[in-house]
Amino acid sequence: MQSRGVALREAIISSPALPFSEGLKPKPHICKLNKPWVRTIMASAVSTANSEQVAVKAQEPPPLQVSRRLEKFKTTIFTQMSILAVKHGAVNLGQGFPNFDGPEFVKEAAIKAIREGKNQYARGYGVPELNSAVAARFKKDTGLTVDPEKEVTVTSGCTEAIAATMLGLINPGDEVIIFSPFYDSYQATLSMSDAKIKTVTLRPPDFAVPEKELREVFSENTRAILINTPHNPTGKMFSQKELELIASLCIENDALAFTDEVYDKLAFEAEHISMASLPGMYERTVTMNSLGKTFSLTGWKIGWAIAPPHLSWGVRQAHSYLTFSTSTPMQWASVAALQAPDSYYEELLKDYRAKKNILVDGLKTVGFKVYDSPGTYFVVVDHTPFGFDNDIAFCEHLIEKVGVVAIPTSVFYVDPNEGKNLVRFTFAKDEDTLKQAIERMKANLKR
Repeated sequence: MQSRGVALREAIISSPALPFSEGLKPKPHICKLNKPWVRTIMASAVSTANSEQVAVKAQEPPPLQVSRRLEKFKTTIFTQMSILAVKHGAVNLGQGFPNFDGPEFVKEAAIKAIREGKNQYARGYGVPELNSAVAARFKKDTGLTVDPEKEVTVTSGCTEAIAATMLGLINPGDEVIIFSPFYDSYQATLSMSDAKIKTVTLRPPDFAVPEKELREVFSENTRAILINTPHNPTGKMFSQKELELIASLCIENDALAFTDEVYDKLAFEAEHISMASLPGMYERTVTMNSLGKTFSLTGWKIGWAIAPPHLSWGVRQAHSYLTFSTSTPMQWASVAALQAPDSYYEELLKDYRAKKNILVDGLKTVGFKVYDSPGTYFVVVDHTPFGFDNDIAFCEHLIEKVGVVAIPTSVFYVDPNEGKNLVRFTFAKDEDTLKQAIERMKANLKR
């Protein structure tokens, strides 16, 4: 930055307002400070210098600002890993989205809806035909009959259904139980609700629900428990016995159950069981689901929450002020998706089972300890055979030196140390991508 003296000198020499011929320098005795034109130049020079100082200050970014509810949260791990994947040209087996497209008949339905002019705001809680399609699918899956007008709320993805449920039904200070590891939006959304989070840890090798710990964490102050089955990130499916235990504790303590069931159609080893279908549970359960995982259309963000009217009211109140309504043409296309024949789901499961086998067999060959994954499109492994102290260090090495992306699981725990030995891979990729990742690890990952 120039000093004010230098700025003044340059301004005097270059100023077009000088009362002498262009190119000639003034004589010293001419530059009297009381001359009006000198005062003008001096003021201009000082202003220029001050402007330069302001410009320098402007280059310094202001401190980041965020509410206290969210100040402990950073950029999501999925965004961080995807950025690194692009930077290092790594095969991305981290973020859980397919690298292949959804079915043509669903995409054509969206195009048809757009061309037919179905492009304005939809009804706040959903296009009536979609509400009915969701209710019909739920009855087929669970045997439960629900009122599509009063008990189904269409949301912008399951993530918004989760947020609307928390914000609409949880009061500041309410105790909510979640299982660690957990999908990262759970903790953030509960923090926005000012809830008191209580955790129960699921541990390898089978990530079974620890009955004693769960009984101890439940109390008369428990407002709700949040369950994800099939479970991200572990791939665990909650058994009938585990769900019955949770249901009994909810009834005993007059607590609600919030269930995230977005992977319900990706159950490889057992039938998916919806918590709402257990005796005495529908009246106290919000069941959340979405279209994206099942139809490989994650970018559409079509989700829903199913709950009895007295719980749907709170969900809808929050939803009204979060997004109000969800993409209209995509809702119409979702009707076509949910009317797909059983053969679609059979082929989906067959295809993902083949992808899973490629990844699991490859990871075992590379040298990982691989934990069973009966549901979802994720696999959790123990990375410690490769000598790294924690999952973050391992994942950084895997990206930078091997060219493959995985997700460190420590971000899915309240206490990161509980997840430091584990990383998560996804097999929601085409077979060539999975094979390429395995070959890179075979060649470049040494024990």
